[in-house]
Amino acid sequence: MFRHAVTSLCCHLVSAAQQRAFCPLAVCFGVFSGCPAAVGCWARSHRPLPACLVAHTTHTDRSLAGDGAGGGMDPIAEQPSKTVDIYRDTWVRFLGYANEVGEAFRALVPVSMVWGSYAVATAYVTADAVDKGKKAAVAHGDNSGKTTRVAVAVVDTFVWQALASVIIPGFTINRVCAASLYVLGRATKWPLPVRKWTTTAIGLSTIPFIITPIDRSVDFLLDSSIRKVYDGGEKHK
Repeated sequence: MFRHAVTSLCCHLVSAAQQRAFCPLAVCFGVFSGCPAAVGCWARSHRPLPACLVAHTTHTDRSLAGDGAGGGMDPIAEQPSKTVDIYRDTWVRFLGYANEVGEAFRALVPVSMVWGSYAVATAYVTADAVDKGKKAAVAHGDNSGKTTRVAVAVVDTFVWQALASVIIPGFTINRVCAASLYVLGRATKWPLPVRKWTTTAIGLSTIPFIITPIDRSVDFLLDSSIRKVYDGGEKHK
């Protein structure tokens, strides 16, 4: 009975996460509680591909059920046409959240571990940028302007990921946790360890809510600035 209730709750959270922002905590609980929607969301979760790369990579970002005229096709028949992007469609994607988790635990762990989480997230960002450059090179073959498009793919991915996955969310969680610890110290008489663990819980629970707003803001920032230089101000979809 209890397991059934937990599974139902996690399925509801996962459904909400799919409609809004991907919630790693809800999906993790859902997977372990046996929620089918959580298992599917685990494999499909990723932040949006930067707009200028959509036309220049071979990655197909369609749901297994299809869309448009192909919406009624058998989902199983659609699976072979999907190219798996290891940096967007597998567990590797969660490495992009490392620094946010590190910031949430800053009050409890040595600062060296926090900086280590930034190193993991930065390595993920760099690897993803290199991967998108290789895909752009394959997509353009021997066409003229290949070098330029590859450079654009690498730079755009790296800048977008650096801002949306590392710098802005890391700073946001850092400030949320610092403010929480300060307020708890002034407003409660809880022991310091309790205040620190509460601060960490607040930081972790904040992560799902900042993902989408930050992603959209970075899209707007890049579309309004450097993408006008190499992409003619073209907006992503």
